[in-house]
Amino acid sequence: MSRNWTEQHVPGQHGRVAIVTGANTGLGFETARMLAARGAAVVLVVRDVEKGRQAAARIDGDVSVQALDLTSLDSVRAAAEDLRAAHPRIDLLINNAGVMYTPRRTTMDGFELQFGTNHLGHFALTGLLLDRMLPVPGSRVVTVSSTGHRINAAIHFDDLQWERSYSRTGAYGQAKLANLMFTYELQRRLAPHGSTVAVAAHPGLSNTELARHTPAALRVPVTLLAPLLTQDACMGALPTVRAATDPGVLGGQYYGPGDRGEIRGYPKLVTSSPDSLDRVTQQRLWTVSEQLTGVTFPLTPTLR
Repeated sequence: MSRNWTEQHVPGQHGRVAIVTGANTGLGFETARMLAARGAAVVLVVRDVEKGRQAAARIDGDVSVQALDLTSLDSVRAAAEDLRAAHPRIDLLINNAGVMYTPRRTTMDGFELQFGTNHLGHFALTGLLLDRMLPVPGSRVVTVSSTGHRINAAIHFDDLQWERSYSRTGAYGQAKLANLMFTYELQRRLAPHGSTVAVAAHPGLSNTELARHTPAALRVPVTLLAPLLTQDACMGALPTVRAATDPGVLGGQYYGPGDRGEIRGYPKLVTSSPDSLDRVTQQRLWTVSEQLTGVTFPLTPTLR
């Protein structure tokens, strides 16, 4: 295969159902557009339904819109019920939506906003939809992480919600590290079932709305350097789309931009931090996530 994996390499997706969170803008929109262009029935899962409808109108193909607010477990459960009713089978679940570097805020359920949105909301959604995927050959759960999982990142089990002190970058790093740990533990639990696989991806530095909460002290340098360092949302979405569609992808793999530093470039298989591979922490995070969300998966637990 060509070293430069592009949108043209996406295989036909006719007959497949793809659910993409955060799909009204940026990386999610481009992911949804590429999948729809190859024939998938794509569900744009969005917080703002009107913006979702506007996005759907810009995409050619079979596209629908589903409301979901990842900051509310009630909303996650309601959206999952709607999706289950509308789709007896689901081929792709792409956990793309996220927030970054937000001021200290909490979700409706009292979770720190970045951890609650980026990890716990997607953890719950995946668990509630998984039985629609398990019987489907070639189905995949793709969760979008970030190079931020390496920066000031750890799972702070003694203060998961950052109630004692708060760091925007630390909280983001924890959430993105959690995305990877969730993927790896999910893959181990999926492996005995032999059909669905879990894969992760990251977009490098992409010029999207995600960076709108960048601290003021960094905003000017980021703005000045963005044209030199970042890539557009279409390129940034390619690792996710490759993870979702490339026939050669294996469960538990991680895809990102291929240029030096994984900042930009065409998607390739990459590696994550040593911390993300800690199996004991992955399993502990899984248990805590089940407790916090009240969602359990129809899968056999892994053994330490």
